[in-house]
Amino acid sequence: MQLPSTLLENAVAQFSKLPGIGKKTALRLVLHLLKQEVSEVQFFGETIARMRRDIKFCSRCHNISDGDICAICANSMRNQQVICVVENIRDVIAIESTQQFNGVYHVLGGIISPLDGVGPDQLNIETLVSRIEKEETSEIVFALNPNIQGDTTIYYIQKKIAHLSCTITTIARGIAFGGELEYADEMTLARSIANRLPVQQYVK
Repeated sequence: MQLPSTLLENAVAQFSKLPGIGKKTALRLVLHLLKQEVSEVQFFGETIARMRRDIKFCSRCHNISDGDICAICANSMRNQQVICVVENIRDVIAIESTQQFNGVYHVLGGIISPLDGVGPDQLNIETLVSRIEKEETSEIVFALNPNIQGDTTIYYIQKKIAHLSCTITTIARGIAFGGELEYADEMTLARSIANRLPVQQYVK
């Protein structure tokens, strides 16, 4: 892509580094910024820089935060005794958008994946175990992706906290509403059969 300005070309190159942003989309974004007031573009740049520089991670659950403790952990209206264990911050945002969970979270920062060189020591597992031991945790809810890596991570953590008296659950897995059985993979179908529900509960 031949551009008439080196400055424009450099800006396009930086935008195209973002996930899902190609050269054409990057050029469209840069040209949009050129139409804005200089003060607005400067504020945009300063906001991004300040976010990267000043954002913190919750010392309790590892969620993103403006302070040492995130807003979720600091909320006394939430059930502090129920911890939902997730892989990353995007999962926290996804679950929060449902407005169906009123507990707190623990962000592992990934899942155990030997093939990718990710072991338990590289995740926030020890802080989870320590947290369960120190706090009056009544339930651990695993909300990890339903694959081999997710199940391996659940199994490992479950063994680590087996001596603790708290309920261990996982989010329901099965055939999505509107899905067709013939297109479901074997593991999903197997879990759906194993976790079948009474009809009266299912049709509510």
